[in-house]
Amino acid sequence: MTSTSSSPISCVRAAVDAEIAAFTGRRRAQLLEIGTELAPVMEALEAMLAGGKRLRPAFCYWGWRGAGGTEVPGIYTAAASLEFLQACALIHDDVIDNSDTRRGLPATHKRLEALHRGSGWSGTATGFGQGAAILIGDLCLAWSDEMFQGSALPLEALRAGRRPFDEMRTEVMAGQYLDMLEQVRGSESVEASLRVMRYKAAKYTIERPLHMGAALAGRSAELAGVYSAYGIALGVAFQLRDDLLGVFGDPEETGKPAGDDLREGKRTLLVAETLERAAPADAAEFRRHVGDPHLTPETVEWMRALATECGALEACERRIDGYVAQATEAVESPEIAEEARAALADLIVAATARKH
Repeated sequence: MTSTSSSPISCVRAAVDAEIAAFTGRRRAQLLEIGTELAPVMEALEAMLAGGKRLRPAFCYWGWRGAGGTEVPGIYTAAASLEFLQACALIHDDVIDNSDTRRGLPATHKRLEALHRGSGWSGTATGFGQGAAILIGDLCLAWSDEMFQGSALPLEALRAGRRPFDEMRTEVMAGQYLDMLEQVRGSESVEASLRVMRYKAAKYTIERPLHMGAALAGRSAELAGVYSAYGIALGVAFQLRDDLLGVFGDPEETGKPAGDDLREGKRTLLVAETLERAAPADAAEFRRHVGDPHLTPETVEWMRALATECGALEACERRIDGYVAQATEAVESPEIAEEARAALADLIVAATARKH
């Protein structure tokens, strides 16, 4: 039984973690029966699943409760399936971005690269690591579907929940492609940045998990609009905060080196706002450094200072405040059950805090 005396994430987390542990325990046995060589695959996957804030399961659960859903074990299984989808997205994202770390630990492809190098196998360690990570991500995608479908909720509920579940998987892949596209185009458009955030983050992280919870509870028609108004606004604010942390955050808090998003050339709203607001000579210099994998700490600090001095950082903070206000207004809808309204209001703070 959950209680809002604890945070709306922590009160869901224990049950979600238990569901993940039970599922991976069964799948570990299956993989090891195929071959003991698959043990490092499970270890890498379990390491990825052990971290994370469990935001998507929390929004799915509170979307269910907001729609009048009761405390049944099946909702935790369905919600936990979203962590496998998230693991898939992160593993593939790290390969695409060639990131070395994730949550302060080696990225999945780096773990498998080290296995290859340490074992003295033939071929390139980099190619093996990337190929193995792609397969592990694919496995997570398959298992997210298997876990959702096996959640022991009524068949009618699962059919209803399937639609937002499928939509979010399509949307996050489309959003990831758009993100890659804007990088290679060298996009400097605020609108392009917002579109990527809408599909890669807002819908995927908040709106669709809420829709999934409402659909599983049989109240999609009544709550879809309210949850969209809340979810899109909060989702964009969440991603904006994450992007700011990617440049200004403490590596001890974020688990990634300072300025990593700048090295990767991510075309975030902060980058777009900086290029739009900075003096032409400064903008040209900033543009030259975005996407340079060898950025020095000194250059990162100069880029941070420019983003601050030209007003880009403040503009992003104002946008976060505006989106938070929209989400706060939406969550006051009487269509949402009272206990869930309080939890969803608390989640606004959790999703947009300056450290998360």
